[in-house]
Amino acid sequence: MQLPPFLSRLVSAYIQCLRFLAGLSMAIIVVVMIAQVWSRYVMGSSLIWAEELCRYLLIWQTFLVLGLAYSKGEFVSLDFLPGVLGDKGKWLLKAITAVPIVIFLAVVAYYGADFASRFGRQTIPALDFIWEAIAGRPLGLSITYVYISVTVGSVLMILHVLADVVTSFGPQMLGAVQNGLDDAGDTSATGGRQG
Repeated sequence: MQLPPFLSRLVSAYIQCLRFLAGLSMAIIVVVMIAQVWSRYVMGSSLIWAEELCRYLLIWQTFLVLGLAYSKGEFVSLDFLPGVLGDKGKWLLKAITAVPIVIFLAVVAYYGADFASRFGRQTIPALDFIWEAIAGRPLGLSITYVYISVTVGSVLMILHVLADVVTSFGPQMLGAVQNGLDDAGDTSATGGRQG
């Protein structure tokens, strides 16, 4: 399905932003872990904040890119049933299976937000330690910003699942022949997305 130009540019900017954030967080993790290894084995003392900071970055990175992985068909899937169905059957199966997925993700998002809201007064110790060393006072950033990643990731995943169902409606229901390429030009056996 061809998207309107404005929407296509918006989706492209969204994907580029997620890729940039994923790359940036991975670069920070690598630099911090190299500094941690250097500090521990060469300097003889450990950076007490390094492991915590990397853990929080990895959590955010994981939840941000889940939707991209889904859209590219990179989740493990059992595709023996879609393999025997026609184009319309594949789309119908995709639409039916999207319902419990969206419901589950909505429940996770709701309870993730509820859980995150309970820790508004607790701060992130690693950032407090770093900021206190730099500025002389703790940063005081709430750990809610770490826990809310579950809700943000779940909502983004819902959007990806719904977008996959909607964008595959036209080609599947109108009988168009899939050439193994999705809109971004990435290949997979299911047209670039889950079967």
